[in-house]
Amino acid sequence: MAASSNAEETQLQDMEEDAGMEREMESDDGEGMGVENSDDEEDDSSEDEKENEAEIQRLEEQLSINAFDYNCHVDLIKLLRQEGELFRLRRARQKMSELFPLTEEIWLDWLKDEIRLTEEEPNRERVYELFEKAVKDYICPDIWLEYAQYSIGGMGSPGGVDKVRSIFERALTAVGLHMTKGETVWEAYREFENAMLSTVQPPPGRVPTHEEQELLNTQLERIHTLFRRQLAIPLMDMEATYAEYEEWSEDGVPETISHQYKRALQQMENRKAFEESLLVAEPPKLAEYQAYMDYELKEGDPARIQITFERALAENCLVPDMWTKYTTYLDRQLKIKDLVLSSHDRAVRNCPWTMGLWKSYLLALERHGVCHPVFVTDVFEKALNAGFIQATDYVDIWQAYLDYLRRRVDFSKESSKELEELRAAFSRSLEYMKQDVEERFSESGDPSCTIMQIWARIEALHCKNMQKARELWDSIMTKGNAKYANMWLEYYNLERSYGDPIHCRKALHRAVQCTLDYPEHVCEVLLNFERVEGSLEDWDVAVQKTETRLNRINEQRAKMAEKEANLARQEEEKAEQRRKAKGEKKNQKKGQKGMRAGEKRKAEPDDYQNEWDEESDQAPKRHRGDADPGTEEYMETETGLFGRRTPAGHKPGPPGQNDKPELRNDNNSVFISNLAYTLEEPEGKMRTLFETCGPLKEVRPVFSNKGTFKGYCYVQFESQASVPLALKLDRQEVEGRPMFVSPCVDKNTNPDFKVFKYNSSMEKHKIFVSGLPFSCTKEELEEVCKNHGTVKDVRLVTYRSGKPKGLAYVEFADEAQASQAVLKMDGMVLQDNKISVAISNPPRRNLKEKPGSSGSMTAMMPRQVYGSRGRGRTQLSLLPRSLHRPSGPANKAENGTATKPIAGTVNAAGDTGFEAQTKPLSNSDFARMLLNK
Repeated sequence: MAASSNAEETQLQDMEEDAGMEREMESDDGEGMGVENSDDEEDDSSEDEKENEAEIQRLEEQLSINAFDYNCHVDLIKLLRQEGELFRLRRARQKMSELFPLTEEIWLDWLKDEIRLTEEEPNRERVYELFEKAVKDYICPDIWLEYAQYSIGGMGSPGGVDKVRSIFERALTAVGLHMTKGETVWEAYREFENAMLSTVQPPPGRVPTHEEQELLNTQLERIHTLFRRQLAIPLMDMEATYAEYEEWSEDGVPETISHQYKRALQQMENRKAFEESLLVAEPPKLAEYQAYMDYELKEGDPARIQITFERALAENCLVPDMWTKYTTYLDRQLKIKDLVLSSHDRAVRNCPWTMGLWKSYLLALERHGVCHPVFVTDVFEKALNAGFIQATDYVDIWQAYLDYLRRRVDFSKESSKELEELRAAFSRSLEYMKQDVEERFSESGDPSCTIMQIWARIEALHCKNMQKARELWDSIMTKGNAKYANMWLEYYNLERSYGDPIHCRKALHRAVQCTLDYPEHVCEVLLNFERVEGSLEDWDVAVQKTETRLNRINEQRAKMAEKEANLARQEEEKAEQRRKAKGEKKNQKKGQKGMRAGEKRKAEPDDYQNEWDEESDQAPKRHRGDADPGTEEYMETETGLFGRRTPAGHKPGPPGQNDKPELRNDNNSVFISNLAYTLEEPEGKMRTLFETCGPLKEVRPVFSNKGTFKGYCYVQFESQASVPLALKLDRQEVEGRPMFVSPCVDKNTNPDFKVFKYNSSMEKHKIFVSGLPFSCTKEELEEVCKNHGTVKDVRLVTYRSGKPKGLAYVEFADEAQASQAVLKMDGMVLQDNKISVAISNPPRRNLKEKPGSSGSMTAMMPRQVYGSRGRGRTQLSLLPRSLHRPSGPANKAENGTATKPIAGTVNAAGDTGFEAQTKPLSNSDFARMLLNK
């Protein structure tokens, strides 16, 4: 091999020298013929060569630093090919092919260059090897066609014809089903067999011998078979092939072949739309290929499914999901070793950063019995160097490798080479996670110490080595896991199964002292353990220790609650001060507006009042029908009965004509909201829904001035007893949206009224589930939760539109069942979604505490409010300085109340009082201010 390599290098160097001499001779010939070669042109040429050489060196240096820079490889190959650096070009291509699958264009350029360089017979085998590498990267009809045509040139060698036929048959297997490009391979194969037919036909006029006639018949049968095989599969323009067969065959087309052709033609018509969509689509054509693959998967033909996947991957080789779907299909359906392993290998070479592809590759290698050294050196070590994007990916790949090593061990033997290798791998994995992963990502990829837990279980279960298991768990607890109840209970269960009661008791006593998240549950487990295993002395010690711990925990919680309550009270006082200041400012502006309006027109007796009620600091109520006839203003509250019912096409009449105030009765009514704007006949549908609650007096949907439904309405019953039944219909779906049903209250007389159905403090008997799949139903979640206790209620959280948020609240019979559900369900995988489970502790609602109310509410920390879009990037004012009004010290607060300027006075800054500030400015005034005049 070394001698052949040196010979190839010498040959390449000689060819480079010959190429240089030819360029010099051409230059001399040009000078002799009178072609002008100026010194400037020679200088330009040398300068270009220097620049290209410098760029080549830069690219080579960059690749020495980062060998996985794909674009850098491509640029280097392009420059070396341009400069004619044949030896360096071959080396660059070889390095790139070791790291990445090469595209069809790169392979064809490389193959054509090598064919030109190896025209001599002894070097054909090298080109054959290169072709074999090329056809493994992607399914490319053009490369297979080039391979077959090149093999035809070697027919003269021994076995050359059989080699050509073998390559053509492999090409048909690989790309013969390609609907748009497969036909070219079939035609090339038939042309070759027709050429071979001419070599076995006897000269005209001579009768062939028996042997010659057998050879002729055999060759004719080969061509017949090719036609029949091609016509049995769907290909584009297969009608022309059928016509060619009719013309070529002396006996016509057999009926069976004609039937197969018609069936294939129908299959082609069924797929023609997919092929046309691929022709007109822009790369990467993911949606078009996905639709095509869905169709082929439904049809179920493995060969067509494979060729469709291969075509999609040739154009989308960097899409990990596409490789995952393909390899999963091969693992579960075809299960052909060579095909499965080669596809997995191509997948990780294209997307080395995807841990899931490496994990699937390891499982496939084990499934097909690949030898252990190949498994370790060729795949797993490459996976560690692949450069995953998450620290947790390294945990998963190590787990897959450790699972494989564990399955190799025969634990019936006390010691073995495989067991020592497993333990060494566990130790190496922990060291790798500590040194490599944590340094690279600045975080632990395995905070729960999953690998150490698995190791401890293996030592306890299979090796009966509890001492090693306890050492591992001690290390787990020292890594910050001692505060979690579930970690202590995992260790307790391990001791319970494989240890002894003494260590179980020690573990639970330590758990009671260290647990911070669920100390009540750990205390309960300790007491239950002593009920079954302990003596009276053990019971007394456990009771004393648990009571002391829980009393301390409750004291800490009380202090924290008191602190939160104080913060909440301070925040409420600040909010109340801001509301009062805002109300006074609003009243001042309303008064100014009323005074300006009074100067322009006289108030009429029938008009509504503009004066303010000084005692309540509120504007007087405007009943339905009290609006100004010249305006379209109607006062509508969220849960009040002031909604104006305006059917489509209705024109507002005189005030008070359409609605009568005497119909209002809040005690007998409910307010319905969150209905769809497109709801047809809302009155009829609401009447149908609420008739089950009791006799109805009136249903009033609210419409806009244009006659469109506004999404809410009022339902008034004959009796007040029907209201509680109606409130139970809250959150019932109406045409896909949850309907909100709330008490009907006039917010003008009850401004602080808010409806919030659910508790906003910690609920220890209820759990909060997040990360649920959107397709999860209430019944499915309830079925899962039943395994951990008695489920009283399940509530799925949705948006106002009715779409699920992936959240839910589940209420259990008591706190112990809820704690048990948290420990068992947290991290569970439900429909491929990993869910999170915790005790329900909703964020505090912004509600005002009323006098006499019991219970403390969890306070939120004060937040700085900067408006609906948040704080701007800059606090610069965009108002011209000429328009700024300086704020003087006149408006100072006394006893918490801002003093108002007196009309007609001038403050220290030179501003006049109320009347002077509200005096309108003319256009000339604005012009003088803008021009600083």
